[in-house]
Amino acid sequence: MDVDLHLKEVAERGYTVVEDAIEPALVDELNDSLSRLERYLDVQPSPNSFEGHKTLRIYNLLAYDDLWQRVPVHEHVLPIVEGVLDPGCLISSLSSIDILPGESAQPIHADDQLIPLPKPHPPTVCNSMWALTDFTEANGATRLIPGTHLSDHSPDYGADYDSIAAEMPKGAVLIWHGSLWHGGGANTTSEPRVGIAMNYCAGYVRQQENQQLGLPREKVQTFEPRLRELVGYGVYNMLIGHINKQSPEQLLLGDGSTKIVWDGI
Repeated sequence: MDVDLHLKEVAERGYTVVEDAIEPALVDELNDSLSRLERYLDVQPSPNSFEGHKTLRIYNLLAYDDLWQRVPVHEHVLPIVEGVLDPGCLISSLSSIDILPGESAQPIHADDQLIPLPKPHPPTVCNSMWALTDFTEANGATRLIPGTHLSDHSPDYGADYDSIAAEMPKGAVLIWHGSLWHGGGANTTSEPRVGIAMNYCAGYVRQQENQQLGLPREKVQTFEPRLRELVGYGVYNMLIGHINKQSPEQLLLGDGSTKIVWDGI
């Protein structure tokens, strides 16, 4: 995997695709876990155009099967995200998106358009879509408008825009700059299009899903150190997120160590 090439593509066109990123056995395990969770949680579509009237979504996946702990730290995805943001990035959300037959296209949007910063700006969000099935134009592959991450504004929600389908085979991962205009495609086939939205944000931005309250402390204690940092138990740039000069990891889990930036002055 050429990380520099992928970073160049994200910088120039707003996205990149990592072919054969996820090992087939892991893809199968994730699909099996999602099928079980959809049945167990009795997941139903949401009554709004953004989440989809014929789309099944499961949020906060780290709170469920231990299998999901392998997703945020995957060696073929995280290094690219760290290059777009920086190594202090956080998990913003981890959810599934199962687009069922008959679903219409999601309105074009930018993932950072609720962050009140002038555009264009350095990336505050970097998101990824894991293909757990083949992604085709017909079954709802993510729609993209290349180069729009450099625009000076966000799209008008619900407006029509020319876009391209990010077609990719099962096991590939699409990674994009949070300012890129995009949206889920329409599924005109008889089979579901299943993907994992593994989303990250800069360490100084509030996470989309509240990881600290959404994940039981005893669950976080089982995470590897890097994953604990990614869910927000670390301190960004030796300052942001500390509790009385301690990291959440130290205070809540009795583990780790922290040096605050002031200590070196």
